[in-house]
Amino acid sequence: MRIDVFSIFPTMVSEFAGQSLLGRASQRGLLDIRVHDLREHTTDVHRTVDDTPFGGGAGMVLRAEPIFASVEAAQPPRPLFLLGPGGRRLDQDLAQELADGGGFSMLCGRYEGVDDRVRTELCDGELSIGDYVLGGGEVAAMVVLEAVGRLVPGVMGNAASAGDESFSHGLLEYPQFTKPAVFRGMEVPEVLRSGDHGRIERWRRAHALGRTLAARPDLIEQRGGLTGPESALLFEFGLLD
Repeated sequence: MRIDVFSIFPTMVSEFAGQSLLGRASQRGLLDIRVHDLREHTTDVHRTVDDTPFGGGAGMVLRAEPIFASVEAAQPPRPLFLLGPGGRRLDQDLAQELADGGGFSMLCGRYEGVDDRVRTELCDGELSIGDYVLGGGEVAAMVVLEAVGRLVPGVMGNAASAGDESFSHGLLEYPQFTKPAVFRGMEVPEVLRSGDHGRIERWRRAHALGRTLAARPDLIEQRGGLTGPESALLFEFGLLD
């Protein structure tokens, strides 16, 4: 899967993409992450990518010329998303949707944003990671790369891992434990050491529901509330009065 990123700070993104899971996936040919430096397509000696806004105001705006030139030279996979507040907010469903596609691209804004002709005439849409302000789109691009890249088939060693994670079924993930079984007097629940896989699955399902109900009741509400069997499961494990 090919993902292109356009930025004036390309090493921020490329170094991140070369590490850990994403880096190994790239080495194995599962991901093709290409980061493009917008400054390579400027025409002046100072490699200027920004200018003052028409109409006045504070800050600088990324110019249309180097962005159009960079995208046209790279011929990146579409859709091309402008990372900004006006787009669809990234969630697990959107991450999966992008992972199931053939590839996509991202443009990292900076300063006061980009010339709006880029947004309306070059990009295919916007993509947001939340309602807060960042210094630029590079960190947002890293979030999208991590969220989407790990869902591309083959990237994660155990295909079942992604399906068990928080938000995959509208729930937070169940509690996880590892060795030792007893640490400073704190014991791993007996059921997880029992070898009874059916009981373990019921325990995990119950605790995913219980944790979500306690910490993110809005997710339960979005699912239409608890079903009868879910309530019974919570009661069985003492998680519901």
